[in-house]
Order: sequence, then C-alpha cells, then structure tokens
Amino acid sequence: MNIQFDSDLRLFSISTVNSSYVFGLNDKGILQHLYWGAPVEAADCALLMGSRSHSSFDAALDREAEEFAFWGGLSYMEPTLKVRLHDGVRDLRLVYDGYQTEAAGGKETLTVTLKDETYPIEARLIYTVVPGLDLIERSAVIVNTGSENIVLENAQSAAWTMPTLENYRLTHVTGKWAGEFQLRETVLSEGKKVLESRRGFTDAHANPWFAIDNGRATEESGEVWFGALAWSGNWKIVAEKTAFDLVRVTGGINDFDSEWTLAPGESFETPVFVGGYASGGFGSMSRMLHRYQYEVVAPGRSLRKVLYNSWEATYFDVNVQDQTALAERAAKLGVELFVIDDGWFGQRNHDRAGLGDWIVNPEKFPNGLGELIDKVRGLGMEFGIWVEPEAVNPDSDLYRQHPDWVYHFPTRSRTELRNQLVLNISMPEVKRYIIGFMSDLLERHHISFVKWDMNRTITEPGMKNHPLNRQKELWVRHVRSLYEIWSELREKFPHVAFETCAGGGSRIDFGMLRYAEQAWPSDNTDAFDRLSIQEGFSYAYAPKLMTCWVTEEVSGMNKRVTSIPYRFHSAMTGTLGIGANLNHWSEEQLAEAGALVAQYKTIRPLVQEGRQYRLRALKHKGVEAVQYVGIGESGEEESVLFAFLHSQKLGDHFPRLLLQGLKPDKRYAIKGIEGVFSGRSLMRIGVELPLRGDFDSLMYHIREQQ
Repeated sequence: MNIQFDSDLRLFSISTVNSSYVFGLNDKGILQHLYWGAPVEAADCALLMGSRSHSSFDAALDREAEEFAFWGGLSYMEPTLKVRLHDGVRDLRLVYDGYQTEAAGGKETLTVTLKDETYPIEARLIYTVVPGLDLIERSAVIVNTGSENIVLENAQSAAWTMPTLENYRLTHVTGKWAGEFQLRETVLSEGKKVLESRRGFTDAHANPWFAIDNGRATEESGEVWFGALAWSGNWKIVAEKTAFDLVRVTGGINDFDSEWTLAPGESFETPVFVGGYASGGFGSMSRMLHRYQYEVVAPGRSLRKVLYNSWEATYFDVNVQDQTALAERAAKLGVELFVIDDGWFGQRNHDRAGLGDWIVNPEKFPNGLGELIDKVRGLGMEFGIWVEPEAVNPDSDLYRQHPDWVYHFPTRSRTELRNQLVLNISMPEVKRYIIGFMSDLLERHHISFVKWDMNRTITEPGMKNHPLNRQKELWVRHVRSLYEIWSELREKFPHVAFETCAGGGSRIDFGMLRYAEQAWPSDNTDAFDRLSIQEGFSYAYAPKLMTCWVTEEVSGMNKRVTSIPYRFHSAMTGTLGIGANLNHWSEEQLAEAGALVAQYKTIRPLVQEGRQYRLRALKHKGVEAVQYVGIGESGEEESVLFAFLHSQKLGDHFPRLLLQGLKPDKRYAIKGIEGVFSGRSLMRIGVELPLRGDFDSLMYHIREQQ
C-alpha cells in the first residue's frame, strides 16, 4: 500500500516510487505537515511533530506548517479555506474527524475529513497517488451539512509545505502576447510571491505551475519540488516565506472578486493541484509531468497529425478557390490535416463584425463548406475549422437579437476589446446555443479537428438573471460551463480532435488539457522566438500537445530571416504545422519542405511520445539543443537531436554536445555521421555540432544497432 496511517503515532504517510510525504496530528489536534522529499521511514518523522513557539507576539508556529490552512484562530498565513457563516461569523475551527482510503483503477486515494467544532461545515482533503510517478494529486471538497447558506470567500486546492532549505529559488514562467512562457527565477525572501490570473482564463502573463529548489538544481541534477494546477480561469499560486524560514505554496481558484454560496446539502470541489518531487533536476521534473499528461490527464491519445492552417496566408479573405489552391499545395507536402481559420462565417470580413453568427458565408462558399471539404478529403487530408464560441461582435445578428447574453453591468457601458464582448456561457440558453451550432456544424460536415479560440478577457463581470448577492460566482461558473460544453461535444463527436487557443497561449493548463488534444502556445511563429517559448512550455507541458507552425522566410512578427530547415527544425520539436502562404513558394521550396515533412513523420513517435531532454550546456554560446528518446517506427529505441545556432562571435568554437537518455551498453548509428558509437561515449564524449553562421540548425536521427 502506498498510503499508510500509524494510529499510535497518528501519522499519515504517502509513498511514491522515489518520495515520501508525511503529515500527522499534533498534540493540539492540528493536522501538521512533517516531511516531503526522498524516501524516509514515516515513524522517524514523529520527531518533527509538536508545537513550536517563539513569543506570545508570534502566535503558534506549528500552524505555519498546517496541512490545510483554514482561516481562524491563530492563523495569519495565506489560507486554503475562508468562509462567511450564516450568522456573520468568519472564524473556522476545523478538527480532525477521521479518514478513509480507496483503491481503484490503479490509483490509491486518501480522504481526510475535518469538521468545524460548532458549525455544520466540513472539509474533505483528498490525496491521490499517481501510479509509477512521484506525484500526488490534491484537492478539497467543502460540504455544507446544515440548514443555512455558507459563503466560501476562499477555497484553495492545497498548501504544499517545503522542506527546510538553505535558499529557496522559485522557478516559474511569465509572458505576454507573442512572448509567452518566458522562464524566470526568483529567490524567495520573507513575504509573498504571487502568481495569478484575474482575466477570466489561464492567461499568458503567468501560468499555474511552480518549481522550488535550493538554488543549485540544474537540468540534470538536484532536488526540485513542484506543482501544477488544473484550472482554466482565474487562479492564484502564493509562495510565502515566513520570518522563521518556512515556505508554503498555496494554490487554487483566485479569491479575487470571487465567492461561492453553498446551500444546505451542497458541496464545492476545488480543482486538482498536482505536486511532485524530483531528485534529478528540472529535466526529471518535466519528464514526470509529461508522462502524467500522457498517462493520466489525457491517456490514449493518438499521434498528432501534420497540419496546415491558412490564417497567415489569407487572414479574413477566405474563399473556396484560394483555400482549394492552398490545399492542393499542402497535400503535395504530405500534410495530413487542412484547417481553415477565421473568416468563413457570417459577415466576417474583418474582426469588427460577424463573430457569433456561425453560418457559412454564401459569397465565400456558394456551395457550402462541403465543396472545400470534399476537395480536401479527396486530396488525402482531413479537414479542420476555427471557431470562437465564447465571444461576440456587437455588429452581429446574435448580439442584436440577444444583447443581454453578454457579461455587463446595467449601469455601465460595455467595454469592447478587439471589437468583442464575452458571452455569459453559464446561462442555459447561451450554453444551448453554443452546443447547438457546434453540433450542427460537426454533424453536417466531415470535420475532424476544431481550433477553439478565445481572444477576449472578461470585463464588467455582471450576470443578468443571476442573484445580486451571488454575482461573484461568475469566474467559476464560466469555467465550469466551458468544461461542460467541451465534455458534451467530445462525447457526441469522439472522432473530432480539439485544439485550445486563447490569444495565443492564454488557456493552457491541466484542466483544459483533459479535453484538448493539443494547444497553441503563441501567435508568434518566428522560428527563433519560438525556441524560448517552446522551452518554457516544455517545463510543465508535453511536446505532443504543442502546435508549432512553419511560416514565411521573413517573419511577419519581426522581419527576421530564417531558412526553411531552421523553421522546420524549430517546429518539429512539437506537433508540426505549416502556416505559410504556399502559393508564394517555388517548386524547389515545396520540394525541400516536403522532404522535411517526410523526415518529421519518421521521428514523430520520438518527439510526441518520447522522453525529452533539454540540452542547455551550450546556451551561453548561442546554441539551443533538445533531444528526444523513445521507441521509433522500427520498434527499437531511437533518439533525435535538434540543435539551433542563433549567434556567433569572434569565430566561436562549439564544444561537443553530450547526449542523454541512451543505453550505455548499446551502440548507435547517427544519420549524417559515419560510424557506430557506444551510448556511453555519446553521453560522455558527445557529438560535434557542425553549425555555421547565424540561424543555422541541424537534426541528428540516432538509431540503436543490434
């Protein structure tokens, strides 16, 4: 059993493959965190339990390491639960009330119940061991067992207490439109470091995961403690360091402008906050999270297809003739999925009108979408389409018919962003409308892929026809309704794959990835800019989920010039897509691109399902490199290495690049290099990088020899 309770010592212990997580009941009845890290004997942790104090001015220090930090009594740190009771009392006094364990589907789950001393409210703390990984899923269920309403002012998923370290370094990502997933490091001093979104979706300015180490962990070595939240709306992660050198990381739904009313008998379940311990550095952390996505978040998903998207080729000027011409050229390259983007519906000739009117434009497609779809399928490709169901243009038939379907305050003007407003998708009639038009679209046409976009943050958060004293529920209701819509559509149309997009990479998290086969990390398709975006993405999210496009030689983002191989190699480190205007490409360029598409298909299982190693030893020399190891088309273990030169100074000489993840006792052949090399040598001696000039790249396919 991975979950144990020692009734004599009153200790709970959770064991994974390479870690221990221990907490227990101290002499004051407080559920106290004791240990998280490399495997230990749980009984030895009993020495850590007990009350600590400094002075009467500093309160009880044992509550700083509380396993579930409810707000009440002598608790001043970031709470995991704060409530307003029916009589105005805002103080909680939760006491232990038992536990139960369950084993199902290869998982083990521990539920610990806490009840208030006086009031009819209980918190059920849920811990699930992820089999084969050093990960624990945590969440909480808050239950109203009484006869009066209870208002949840703050209900977080979990608090993770860090071990004592000489320093605490927080690693996370930040960003903006066209510059998402930029890695940052922060040394924690006393106080709080808050990562959050208040925009209504996951957001590009931050992403809901964290990693903490002692400041010396590297890609290949060192202890790292980390966590990621499965929530696609407003979220918050707080890393708080006390004056007594204790660090606790609390995370869940953002309590800013947010409340939830629990009626008698109702319960509220927080999103999953998965946490883990890695003893092999940040690379080990990432590979663990990647496996978690493949095996737990979204198991059984097939390899992603090479796609072509026509957005950057045509923008809103979509019509059957031009799309057909692009499809014919895409098919010659070996593309497997042809996707039309914005502009196919209503009066959508620009971004100022038509959004919300999901009817095929008869001028652009006089014979309907079927004509283009039949052509695409006849060329041997599947067909995909772009939608943005949660938003509406004021200049649309939908808005003119239903102006009260959008979030707004009756006494305030409605702020337009990108000429759009946001629909209140929690309204039953709005939800029915979205499911209705999407079902009609997918039932009437052979569509196998949907790119679901959301380009509008939520403002003026007022809900018509919802009680005035419950308006702050909007932020949760929107996300829950979104999940319900996607769940129903996926159940009705299991053959359709979905991509999540939101102004680029603003809705990527473990909650959304339960429903989406892939994610669009950024609207920036410049091949060099994408390297840092894709590296930051890979810290928490798997390469298979990352859609990467090859676009024009001269980047529309910054006018940088890169070659076809460089652009393809950059995009081949995830799920390959093409977004250039192929009508402008010469026959020679098309032939070169076609060969690279064919090459990608041979290494696709390695990239999309293998183990990723970020080889960053040469980054200070102007080189980025990433390696994948897995089972190739041959059924044998193979590897692929991508290296990118982006600057060279004074004739820099680049040392050999050490590989990772190979079998030391096996021999490998490297396509493009004469000879057969031992795995041990490749990992200790490395391979040369014959890169020349700025923005050069290479790909090595490495095969195990019998």
